Amino acid sequence: MEALILEWLNLAVRWFHLVAGIAWIGASFYFIWADLSLREPPAAKREQGIKGDLWAIHGGGIYEVSKYHTRPEVMPGTLHWFKWEAYSTWISGSALMVLFYYAQADMMLMKAGGVLSASQSIVASVVFIGSGVLIYEMLVRSPLVKRGILFAALLVVLIGAASFVAFELFAARAALVHLGAFMGSVMAGNVLFGIMPAQRKFIAAVGSGDPLPEADMAFAKLRSTHNNYLTLPVLLCMIGNHSPFLYGHPQAWLCITILAALLAWGRHFFNLKHQGQTRYGILLSAALGVVILAGAMAHTTHKALPATEGAKAAADIDGLAQLVATHCGNCHATAPTQAGFAEAPGGLLIETPDQLRALKARALPAIQSSYMPLGNFTGLTDEQRAQMLAWLSAQ
Repeated sequence: MEALILEWLNLAVRWFHLVAGIAWIGASFYFIWADLSLREPPAAKREQGIKGDLWAIHGGGIYEVSKYHTRPEVMPGTLHWFKWEAYSTWISGSALMVLFYYAQADMMLMKAGGVLSASQSIVASVVFIGSGVLIYEMLVRSPLVKRGILFAALLVVLIGAASFVAFELFAARAALVHLGAFMGSVMAGNVLFGIMPAQRKFIAAVGSGDPLPEADMAFAKLRSTHNNYLTLPVLLCMIGNHSPFLYGHPQAWLCITILAALLAWGRHFFNLKHQGQTRYGILLSAALGVVILAGAMAHTTHKALPATEGAKAAADIDGLAQLVATHCGNCHATAPTQAGFAEAPGGLLIETPDQLRALKARALPAIQSSYMPLGNFTGLTDEQRAQMLAWLSAQ
């Protein structure tokens, strides 16, 4: 019953996190699109202080969207703010981290064969995310932020360094999630530390008649743009934890960094297109980069094993069946015996060698990266792991 309650709680928080994330990313995409799609307004609107406008049709009606240079002559009675989408996404994501990784740190968070214990891994997790946000804040508040290309390169280096550290400290799947948590926390920090304070200053100045904080508002827009480019890499980390071939690769930290950069580069195509600049070369180069990366990963995922080893492992099918039952079937069974699992994770049943063979594409990277068994709490030895890999590779 306790395991079932935990599963329901996990589902509820995960569902809320997904809905909040959709709302946040949707708002980011919309406002960046709207801002970049603004065009020169007619003279009558310019006299009212309108900087740009656009027309759109949706939901059975025509909409007129206008942006002021500074402020309207009369402030509206109702002004909509956008902040809780970001805050609720971050809060629910943190709750998921606690429920899924901290509460099961020995299985889900701690790296097998690593130097950190389960409790130390939890502390390392908090420090990792917090220090990542701190480093970003130091960079974004420095003069380097005014040098666009250099700053973008620094962000890629920062994400790459964070990826490397995450895979050194945590279990492979947890490492990917932590990279996403780091970037998501940076995005939430942009809202909390930069965007909202600037907007509050703006509204206060409007009410008091003081000079408007235009520099602060421009900086808030820059932070919002950073968030827009980070959305696709964050989504990659959110869904990538279901792809063992990605986080189980021997050089997963580098592959994920490159893939994140390519996704952000692809996003750049659409941001330019909103401004009327269609550069298909950007989109094609991003897509080509993903294809090249996929090919490189396919040729470096697993080390070639001598045919004799595979034949030897295949001959000892009884021993292999015992390994599968002991190290896979405790969790991936119709009725799991491992505490904390009400059903097989991901609905994957691995109680026999045949079932393991059917999941070869997912099992190989998970076993080779030592991600499975979770936390290696079943005590799978290196020799036994090699035997399973040799058998799978020979299939």
